[in-house]
Amino acid sequence: MNPKITPDHVSRAAVVYVRQSTMAQVTGNLESQRRQYDLAKAAEAAGFASVTVIDDDLGRSGSGTMQRPGFERLVAMVCSGDVGAVYCIEASRLARNGRDWHHLIDLCALAGALVIDPDGAYDPRIVNDRLLLGLKGTMSEYELSLMRQRGIAARDSKAKRGEFRFMLPPGFCWSEAGKIEIDPDQHVADTIRLVFTKFRELGSARQVFLWLRSADIKMPIVLRNVDVCKLVWKSPAYHSVMQILHNPLYAGAYAFGRRAQRTHIVDGRARKVSGFAKPRDEWNVLLRDNHPGYIGWQEFEDNQKLLLENAHMKKNCARKSARGGRALLTGLMRCGRCGRMMRVFYGMGKGNAHRYQCRGDDAHVGAGLCIGIGGVRVDRAVALQMLEAISNRAVEAAIFASDQVERSQKDIVAAVERELEAARYEASLAGRRYELVDPQKRHVARELEARWNNALERVAGLEQRIEELSAISVARPKIDRARLLQLAHDLPAAWNAPSSDTRTKQRLIHILVHEIVCNLDDVTNEAVLLIHWTGGRHTEVRVPRVKTGRYPSDMAPTAVEVIRKLAGHWPDRELAVSLNRMRCKTNDGETWTTVRVREMRERGEEPSPQIRAKMRELFQSGAMQRPAGGEGGFRGGGGGGGGSRPRSAQPSSRTVYLLATNVPPGGGDPIPLPQAARVKTGISDGSFTEVTDGLKDGDTVITAVKITQVEAAAPPGGQRPFGGGGGFGGGRRGGR
Repeated sequence: MNPKITPDHVSRAAVVYVRQSTMAQVTGNLESQRRQYDLAKAAEAAGFASVTVIDDDLGRSGSGTMQRPGFERLVAMVCSGDVGAVYCIEASRLARNGRDWHHLIDLCALAGALVIDPDGAYDPRIVNDRLLLGLKGTMSEYELSLMRQRGIAARDSKAKRGEFRFMLPPGFCWSEAGKIEIDPDQHVADTIRLVFTKFRELGSARQVFLWLRSADIKMPIVLRNVDVCKLVWKSPAYHSVMQILHNPLYAGAYAFGRRAQRTHIVDGRARKVSGFAKPRDEWNVLLRDNHPGYIGWQEFEDNQKLLLENAHMKKNCARKSARGGRALLTGLMRCGRCGRMMRVFYGMGKGNAHRYQCRGDDAHVGAGLCIGIGGVRVDRAVALQMLEAISNRAVEAAIFASDQVERSQKDIVAAVERELEAARYEASLAGRRYELVDPQKRHVARELEARWNNALERVAGLEQRIEELSAISVARPKIDRARLLQLAHDLPAAWNAPSSDTRTKQRLIHILVHEIVCNLDDVTNEAVLLIHWTGGRHTEVRVPRVKTGRYPSDMAPTAVEVIRKLAGHWPDRELAVSLNRMRCKTNDGETWTTVRVREMRERGEEPSPQIRAKMRELFQSGAMQRPAGGEGGFRGGGGGGGGSRPRSAQPSSRTVYLLATNVPPGGGDPIPLPQAARVKTGISDGSFTEVTDGLKDGDTVITAVKITQVEAAAPPGGQRPFGGGGGFGGGRRGGR
């Protein structure tokens, strides 16, 4: 036994640390794994009280960029003082970085634990052993860096020739010659081609995903377990569609190094996170036309451009795709003053007009807005220009549209038929397996029989689905090509039809128009639109803007006239809005508000709309009735008592007294005398009474009589001529 192993060490426990860097080593390098486990027997032979094997870090790197729960457990056991020795196959198994290595050695020196490997035993408390352990740790870290550097250089050199093999996406496989080729499984290849076909048709990855889900078409997915790859069929997922559209391998290009790793500091330790996309010019390798692809490189470029336009939260100054709103030019309008893309703002209520607005440098408070314009007139002007541009190709487009509907249905049927063909093969294979099993092995036969039944049920379900699709296709009404061609000759009618889809209009405009630069001409009060067509031509269109303040100045009424005419019909807020639109000002030159209108109305004693509405409601419901006898005021039917105010129930006629002037026969000053007059009245709330006939402008109506010294006979009824108690004194001019 080694003399450095003392009875004190043996009385404590021994820990055997087992580690391999990758899962491939765990499954492939079994001899190294077996040698590490055999160290437990060596520890038992040395006479240690107990032996603990820590193998939690199998498949984890010791470079310090990955969390190692097994190493943390080892450090905790050493700190407790119950460990007498740490066994490892070599220094690199404990740690591949200086931080973890020297930290463990320091703890072993404090706790008096040994470090033992096949070369010998080392006591960290001895200077020479400590120096040797330090050299071992440094060489282990340098060895890892050297091996990584050599491996990366060899990998990149092989990748530059297009010979480095990696896991291929669905639809590709490696040939015997080391080349990438299209998967010979027609079901897989046709499904991948269908994804690109529908993206060209729909122009959106999400719409492709929704179409696949609605058609219930399964997609091929590659599952990897260490070095074993398996192709399975699953329901479509959005990220699966995006991976197919973004992968340059489907365009026939060999691409390697498209993702990068980033290092973060977490709890004082370096952690590497992978999967970050790199710009195309930073890819390690990009070899175009390296193998047969599903699409061409130019189509791949167009797809990437369209996907970038669909991402509205990235690159705000770039052109964006429309998303189905009422605005036709979403993502196309660019400000002619600052160069930013103009945003679309919709009204709060349904059906309100939209507006194109440039917020300018809105990141700085107080910078202010740039320009803005209503969208209805702009959309109409651009649509007219577009219809003129495509009028010559409308017939051809109509024929293509009719064929596209039939082609879309055929794509679904073809995909289900390919799935049915694969299901029949699986059912036949399951049947052959069941036939070959020994009948005596009932537990195996039952499982194979259940699998066979499941496969047959899947075949029956797919056959029924094909019959349903065929029935739907037969029941669908045939497309009237004659009517379609007629609409092609009358494009404005087809464009403005209520059944036309806004999303389709937006896609058509985005195909023809690259962008529209908008500016405002303040001199002519017009919006100047510079349309940049996709072919490179430009068209300038001027759209008149809505003029404000066009109410004729000679017809502008006064505020008093407006309030007198509309006070009984509209609320005070609407009156204030109307007065401001007519550019009427108050006496002190201020704009009108609800409070100012109410004050003006009360000074003029105009009844509010609420009072008029309540009076009409009481009149229609019969709550107001004529009292028995007399021509005086009317009282409410539910009233009674001195506190009730007279109310007129229905239009009637009554006698009022006007203040007339009478010149004496001998001459002299005119003497005011009351003169009876018959008037027709309408509704009344007790304070105000509507006079419909019998008065003219300038008449003075006696509303009350003040008795000073001698009691005189009161007028019939003892009330104000128009109802309401209490004397005001004086008179009021009529004609209201």
